[in-house]
Amino acid sequence: MSENIIVGLDIGTTKICTVIGEVASDGVLDIIGEGTVPSDGLRKGVVVNLERTISAVRQSINSAERMAGVEVSHVWLGVAGSHLKAMTSHGMSAIRRGQEITTSDVERTIENAKAIPLESNMEVIHVLPQEYVVDGNDGIKDPIGMSGIRLEVDVHIIAGAQGPIQNLKRCARDAGVEVDGMVIQALASGLSVLNNSEQDVTTLLIDIGGGTTDVGVFRRGILTHSAVIPLGGDHITQDISQLLRIPPDEAERVKKRYGVAVPDLADRDVTLEVANPNYTTSLTTFELAQVIRPRVVEILDLVKQNIEQRMGALELLAGNVVITGGASLMPGLEQVATERFRLPVRIGKPQAISGMVDVVSSPAHATAVGLVRYGVKHRVKVPGSSSTVRVNETQSGPGLFGNIRNILKEFF
Repeated sequence: MSENIIVGLDIGTTKICTVIGEVASDGVLDIIGEGTVPSDGLRKGVVVNLERTISAVRQSINSAERMAGVEVSHVWLGVAGSHLKAMTSHGMSAIRRGQEITTSDVERTIENAKAIPLESNMEVIHVLPQEYVVDGNDGIKDPIGMSGIRLEVDVHIIAGAQGPIQNLKRCARDAGVEVDGMVIQALASGLSVLNNSEQDVTTLLIDIGGGTTDVGVFRRGILTHSAVIPLGGDHITQDISQLLRIPPDEAERVKKRYGVAVPDLADRDVTLEVANPNYTTSLTTFELAQVIRPRVVEILDLVKQNIEQRMGALELLAGNVVITGGASLMPGLEQVATERFRLPVRIGKPQAISGMVDVVSSPAHATAVGLVRYGVKHRVKVPGSSSTVRVNETQSGPGLFGNIRNILKEFF
């Protein structure tokens, strides 16, 4: 697989999506392959059937390979699920008087911030520096080269349960690919759908998937808060299935074809006749919307509650809201979100890509495209070599230079 080929693998509750990207000579990310297949081996983002998931992953990768005309050997893997835990920690270290702050000082400060107790079954996925403080002066993005005697940093740490993480990795490995790194869904989706103006302010990102809703608060483009709400589009499908007493796959079809989140948007003249083995029932699309809206409101209210419990009033915290994920395609969802959040809301689609844009322009591809973009950002080209070292990061920003420095030591 060429060093310019980056692959994102999104193993979701309802679908498995592989996106292949290629970095062109001008630095533009071209999408050259995509493969999406249904998924029924996960529940709420966690693998519950290895055999089915491995088979679906293999099909997804093969489909993307055929489209791109390349063979995939490495992927960046998305991770979601309620087993993820996020926390913020503070680190501090002393700087020798008269010395400038170096990369090693930054890494030492981050390591001190990472020194927090975790449950024995938890594995750290990300350690994301927020901002640095030098001698009490805050708001510093990169302190390297500055003078001071005390360096502090706040980091956002995201960890996951080892069991679900290892099961995801095994699904990829048994499908024939190696995992270069894992990325939580909220971070990947944010990299994919947030535009430049949204990265300059504080933006709430909501990725509504099939089994879970992933939440991320981005402040000046940096993920500062993340959470997983254990509700998603599948729960809307279950509500329809139970009300109409029809199989879930039929309820999913009805939802996608006729579902809206706002009853006033429904066509009152359209009546649906739904048959099951015992009887036939009918309802209007207006009545269907009355079933859907309460669940949509519940998901959005849980998102708002989660943020306000940890960060304060949402209306004072964020400037806008971006909603993505497959369930965001439902008509009226943007309107409901505007009512609940009282902030500007838009539906997020992958941004700043070239190539097969029409294939991956849907919110359903946000995570997979974001995984590719993350992989591009975190690969390190080794000077004088044709190989690319992939950085399985637990750091962001200046910590990346430490990885480069260590690589160079091996050559010089």
